[in-house]
Amino acid sequence: MFTKTDIEKYFIAEKSESLIFLIVGIAAILVSIWFFGFLKTNFYKGAAIPLFVIGLIQLVVGYTVYARSDEQRISNVYAYSMDPDKLKNEELPRMKTVNKNFAIYRWAEIILLAVGLVLFFIFRSNPDKTFLFGMSITLALQAGLMLTADQIAEKRALLYSKGLEAFVNKKPNG
Repeated sequence: MFTKTDIEKYFIAEKSESLIFLIVGIAAILVSIWFFGFLKTNFYKGAAIPLFVIGLIQLVVGYTVYARSDEQRISNVYAYSMDPDKLKNEELPRMKTVNKNFAIYRWAEIILLAVGLVLFFIFRSNPDKTFLFGMSITLALQAGLMLTADQIAEKRALLYSKGLEAFVNKKPNG
């Protein structure tokens, strides 16, 4: 049975994971600046690009989800008892969109991971292509990290969505 506790758990876990995402994004950006600004070899300049770009995405997404999680948690726990139609008309459609977006993210991350791995194997033994070799490593690592994090978040979102759907579709007693 879907309860207020399930709502609490979902948003607390979402907030925790987004904080990790935020920290990873900040770390990736700082490492990319260090690579580009201080190490300055072609390998590190190449490695800096995916670290910075994907790190920026991690930072923005992590902060956005972190900042809104408490408000959503409180609002949906309140709606559970006081306004179940809000869960049906707002939260469930929002979660359906979230779940659809995870499929898009998954394919984008798989493509980036594959590109990173292909470039890694193409350029690993080519000393003239160290820029692309460096880029391939961090692209594959960042894409793999994003894919893993989104898989965890997607499983949690699907479980929450199923519980939410069961709650809003239950027949009233009597």
